Amino acid sequence: MLPPPPAPSPVRPAVDPGAGRRADGGPEPDRLALLARLQDEFAATVPGVDPDSRVPACGDWRAAELVAHLAGVHHWAGGMALGDPTRSEDLPVPDGGAPALARLYARHAAELRAALGTAGPDGAALTLLGEGPASFWWRRQGHETLVHLHDLHAARLGSGPAALGEVDVPADVWADAVDEVATVFQPRQLRLGRMAPLRERLRVVATDLGWSWTVGGVGGSGDGDDEPGAAVAAPARGLALLLWGRLTPDEAGAVVTGDGDAARRVLAEPLVP
Repeated sequence: MLPPPPAPSPVRPAVDPGAGRRADGGPEPDRLALLARLQDEFAATVPGVDPDSRVPACGDWRAAELVAHLAGVHHWAGGMALGDPTRSEDLPVPDGGAPALARLYARHAAELRAALGTAGPDGAALTLLGEGPASFWWRRQGHETLVHLHDLHAARLGSGPAALGEVDVPADVWADAVDEVATVFQPRQLRLGRMAPLRERLRVVATDLGWSWTVGGVGGSGDGDDEPGAAVAAPARGLALLLWGRLTPDEAGAVVTGDGDAARRVLAEPLVP
């Protein structure tokens, strides 16, 4: 009999937002292996999805647009990882239905992995936060693929909640996506003027790990001495998809405590692009 898995650490890993790597000396996850696995699963799912099916929680997007979008983001991010900002992420939806979409995606997924391998984690890159190491994209593209893999399954099944169990990765992977929202995207949305400073601070808790973050505060990243007036707690998977706007609090299995109106106001803000 295999021994039980180790209990999750009660201490949340500290990740450098600009580098996408552990800043606390802890073990570094194999982000390229995770990216490759998620890309393979995405590519394998594409042929079974009607290209015209709607992507729940993504406005008017259809599955074909979702696939072309992720292929385009891979293409652009590979250039950024190599210090080249000139690649466009806007790829047209190809003719030929699902088989053509699958070929388009597979080509650009492989292109991205090759670029990240060439750059290495310490290569000079352009990131969403300015100049930095290419390891930023090892993390960012893993999360991009993770969320859009959920989207693709949601399009296949016609429901975001129905797709909750379709992407089988450990809770700490989903929690890392939560960390990226709290420490990279929400502060960036504020910095770019895409949202106003949050009037309230929200504690978000991954109940299956016991890890927590604060969204909002000085600089938009949870700094400050005042205690949040509200908290939302859910398993890491649901919490990540809630912050990415894919699920409602009820669909995510979230429990809101404190000022519920404040929590709803924060969650309604454009915390991610």
